[in-house]
Amino acid sequence: MSVAPWIEVPDGARAVRWYKEALGAEERDHQLVDDSGQVQVAQLAIGDSEFWVQHDPNARGGSGPIRMIVTVDDPDAAFGRAMAAGATEINPVYEGHGWRICRIADPFGHHWELGKQL
Repeated sequence: MSVAPWIEVPDGARAVRWYKEALGAEERDHQLVDDSGQVQVAQLAIGDSEFWVQHDPNARGGSGPIRMIVTVDDPDAAFGRAMAAGATEINPVYEGHGWRICRIADPFGHHWELGKQL
């Protein structure tokens, strides 16, 4: 099991360039780019620590929520455990963009994605 931060930024392409330049981040295999060439989602790593960047023009520079991704072997079982423990369902388990994944909110309002890359 592992946990990776998901950071929302107002300019995905600029953020990827900055994290690479300023922090030595390396791009990983997963990146979604829209028709205009804007990076919508990018997977990066600094050393062994991976994190994700998502383009969101409404992002508020660190004052907004942080969404965590927890990579698990069985997203369905993880979703069931979270719900049994009092999580709120945001998205049920589904497959999309090469993942089997769901999204829940913990009792404190933090969002977590529990998933497995296919």
